[in-house]
Amino acid sequence: MGIVYYAFPVLNPQITHATGWPAGATTAAFSLGLVISALAGIRVGRILDRRGPRTVMTAGSVCGTVSLLIVAAAPNLPVLFIGWALAGLAMAATFYQPAFAALTRWWAPDHVRALTIVTLAGGLASTVFAPLTATLADHLSWRHTYLALAMILAAVTIPAHALALRAPWPEAPTSPAHKAADAADARRSRPFLLLAATFTLSSFAMYAVVVALVPLLLERGYTTS
Repeated sequence: MGIVYYAFPVLNPQITHATGWPAGATTAAFSLGLVISALAGIRVGRILDRRGPRTVMTAGSVCGTVSLLIVAAAPNLPVLFIGWALAGLAMAATFYQPAFAALTRWWAPDHVRALTIVTLAGGLASTVFAPLTATLADHLSWRHTYLALAMILAAVTIPAHALALRAPWPEAPTSPAHKAADAADARRSRPFLLLAATFTLSSFAMYAVVVALVPLLLERGYTTS
């Protein structure tokens, strides 16, 4: 998340200044990745449910590395959009959702501790990689910064996913037919729909802050002390 997601709002002002591309267009390319991540997440979840996280998350790390290399080398906006579209697939395969699914299956029924540790570690993504990205950008162009970040992503996450996620994948627990019917009814219930709407609005708010508000404040000279 720190490299594929949080680096963009730090680098976007430099990208638009160096290339002359409109900020709305570069943000739209990044937003395309988020939309593709949401759409691909359903399919990724089904694959992970059958085969486990090792192949899914390793492929996602490779995909994320390639996507950042494309973004870094993009000569024009269409190629930039392609790079971020590919990054959307990487997000779907490597972010919280697949990690949580893997932990829930491996650590069930005592999975709360594992989920809490990953959540706390993931919360440090912006704290670590936003200033790291800014430091790199002070000494490198935005393209070379993305190249450096892509190398970090490849060196850390590809071996970690390929080598560490090798435990046997437990079979999915079977549920009685009436429980499946109850689950289907729950998905159509008013509380569930309200919860889904709340999470959707929360995501939009978070993305708006990260992608739009923070760069705007930085551009106008606001800094933390």
